[in-house]
Amino acid sequence: MHFLVLQHERIEHPAAFRPMIEGAGHTWSAVHLNEGEPLPSLDGVDALWVLGGPMDIWEEDAHPWLVAEKAFIREAVVDRNLPYLGLCLGHQLLACALGGEVGKGTAEVGILTVTQVAASPFLEHVPDPLPVLQWHGAEVTSVPEGATVLATSPACAVQAMSWGTRAFSTQFHLEVEADTVRLWSAIPEYAASLEDTLGAGAVARLEAEAQATMPAFNAAARRIFDNWCRECGIPSGVAA
Repeated sequence: MHFLVLQHERIEHPAAFRPMIEGAGHTWSAVHLNEGEPLPSLDGVDALWVLGGPMDIWEEDAHPWLVAEKAFIREAVVDRNLPYLGLCLGHQLLACALGGEVGKGTAEVGILTVTQVAASPFLEHVPDPLPVLQWHGAEVTSVPEGATVLATSPACAVQAMSWGTRAFSTQFHLEVEADTVRLWSAIPEYAASLEDTLGAGAVARLEAEAQATMPAFNAAARRIFDNWCRECGIPSGVAA
């Protein structure tokens, strides 16, 4: 099967999920919207993933492609019933595309925990509470009609969400690799939020904490990938 991945920074890619996708025998291709690449047809696409980025979903004047991206997500999820996974910005874009609302929230940056608030196959056998990487200052403030909130944190009510049976999203990151913190901290907006939230020297501290938490990230990412695949009818490469 073929996964289409919408990216908003070239270095913010599927990361630890890449070997899972490829190991299951699937292919994936990226569209770099922030670089002006056009959205393709959804014909021949079996699943849509939308990843994070430093822009906010309401910054349509600065990033006019956001308008088309929201319509594209709605077409994929509502009109075509394609399997969907959104991470961080992709979580917020799903909510907005389906009629929810996103606004500024309390900044969450660092290794923090989220707690499940609703039973869902998407989070089945995932540790609860779950350590995750957070790096955001906006949040879903109103979920779309028909959506279910699956996980929360003290600072952000909607940490994971489902809509229907094939669309899932998380505000947090589990796709962390050894170089993720170093790469993302090179993005000016991310660097500023990191320093503002965690203070001077935050990059080194967060990198060390991420390395220490890597086994937990990897195990939870594997579980969520398998759960998502199972719910969407996509082979995961792991025996049931």
